[in-house]
Amino acid sequence: MDRITEDLLENGSIMQRQVDRLLTQGIKPNLILRDITLSGFMTMDRLVRYIVQQIRAGIYELSIIENYDFIKEQIVLEKLAKEENLPFIDLDSIDMDYKLAGKVALAQLKKHLALPIAEDDLSVTVAFHDPLNLDSIETMQRLFPRKPVSRAVSTRKQIEAYLFKIELKDSVKGLVKKIRDELNSITTQEEQQEASSILMLIDVILKTCINGRASDIHIEPTEKNCVVRARVDGKLAEIFIFDKDIYPPMASRLKLLANLDIAEKRKPQDGRFSTLVGTLEYDFRISTLPILYGESIVMRILDKQKALVKLEDAGMDSVSYGKFLKGLQAPYGIILVTGPTGSGKTTTLYGALNELRNVEDKVITVEDPVEYRMNLIQQVQVNPKVGLSFADALRSILRQDPDKIMIGEIRDQETLEIAIKAALTGHLVISTLHTNDSISSIPRMIDMGIESYLISGALVAIQAQRLVRKICIHCKTEIVLPTLVLEELGNKVAKGTKFYEGKGCKECNESGYMGREMICEVLNISENLSSLIARGASKDALLQQAIAEGFIGIFENGIQKAIDGITSIEEILRVAK
Repeated sequence: MDRITEDLLENGSIMQRQVDRLLTQGIKPNLILRDITLSGFMTMDRLVRYIVQQIRAGIYELSIIENYDFIKEQIVLEKLAKEENLPFIDLDSIDMDYKLAGKVALAQLKKHLALPIAEDDLSVTVAFHDPLNLDSIETMQRLFPRKPVSRAVSTRKQIEAYLFKIELKDSVKGLVKKIRDELNSITTQEEQQEASSILMLIDVILKTCINGRASDIHIEPTEKNCVVRARVDGKLAEIFIFDKDIYPPMASRLKLLANLDIAEKRKPQDGRFSTLVGTLEYDFRISTLPILYGESIVMRILDKQKALVKLEDAGMDSVSYGKFLKGLQAPYGIILVTGPTGSGKTTTLYGALNELRNVEDKVITVEDPVEYRMNLIQQVQVNPKVGLSFADALRSILRQDPDKIMIGEIRDQETLEIAIKAALTGHLVISTLHTNDSISSIPRMIDMGIESYLISGALVAIQAQRLVRKICIHCKTEIVLPTLVLEELGNKVAKGTKFYEGKGCKECNESGYMGREMICEVLNISENLSSLIARGASKDALLQQAIAEGFIGIFENGIQKAIDGITSIEEILRVAK
């Protein structure tokens, strides 16, 4: 049995009978403490108080909590900081002075897990992972001999992440110096735009982000720095940090690449550009937005290979794929793909277009914006400034004798009305709608002012989807789910089912996940469902009929992905519950 459980038994904080009861349920000895806190025999607050008390007394090392996945390091450190009258600092919430960390050797900061974050007239504030480690405190004081060191507390993960950013910053130090030298020798704005070193820096940023599997790149000026963040598997992470003077030439150069007005900094602008990164050509959709300290620049990375992805390769299971394909083979009608923003709806639409495009059919799309350019498909870019809205474009499309129409998004009643009329007059229409599940799309369309008999006649299939992160194959480990979670899952999971999670490694940037995959539910509109919709049946009645016909919900689809070891139960509960 683990040390903390033994100590708690010894001092009477937990009872032997509680431990015995869990052991008889088949809980492993090293997981006893987890289930005791989850079942409420001992609260997490009491456990953390006890651990902090033992750390302060020198009985436990701070590293003891690394043996317990369910004890959050941040909660322990916050409590420890409070007991020691020290500030606990969330490093992500402050605009740090990176020049301060640059004054001392990075190797020393790594060794002692310490990070200088601020300096004033009286002291230097250093964030420590272990604020009670005298060796680390004395070393930091020797590195900053002129002022006393003021201690603060931060998590190991945050300190290591920021030290890694400083290391990356150092790796482009030569390039940044070259940019500064070039800018100092340049007198005109035209020469500044032609500066080659800033292009090299942009190339390094694009390469790093693409190699790190990013989908978007965010370049944001702050009061003291210029921060580059990348969205990987749906989560943003800081990649580079530069001094503020690097931002203006970088912003101008990016605007120039995308044919934007470099003098206009008060209004948002949109553009796109293509460039070679390594041996592959990538499209970048760029958006600028005026903010307090300049302009926030966001680049969406459009990998042309992703436009050609097959639906089954995007993670759609064979049953759902069969149902969706059946819908696509209908001669006319409307097929909807639903889900929140960032759930992969556009990728599914392009996957569907891949299935549909051929020489015999005229396929036209209306998009805002056109993300991927495809052969054999006529793509229309919506432009409200010149009076070309979704509805206007759709009206014109119907005069172009199309067989199949793809609408990027149904945003209003007018667009929906024309789409349904097109579906009823012999066209196959595919589009997206923002609803949480497939059945909710039906009452949503009625709320938008469409008669239920029109919906029942036009609707062929609805797919609802989400994206879940896949467990990193390099650090995938089997886990035992807490009893409470198993009870919550109920009969959806057979006894003895194995579950997995990622522990976190260098390959997945300590996240435990690498890549994303779709979980979905597909609702084919049968004769029975169609008549229920026409009669204005409730959402519950529609769901009961769908289940009777073999409908599998998105949560059940996600649970199956967790059982197959593709993702974790935690991720399914976060995304689909």
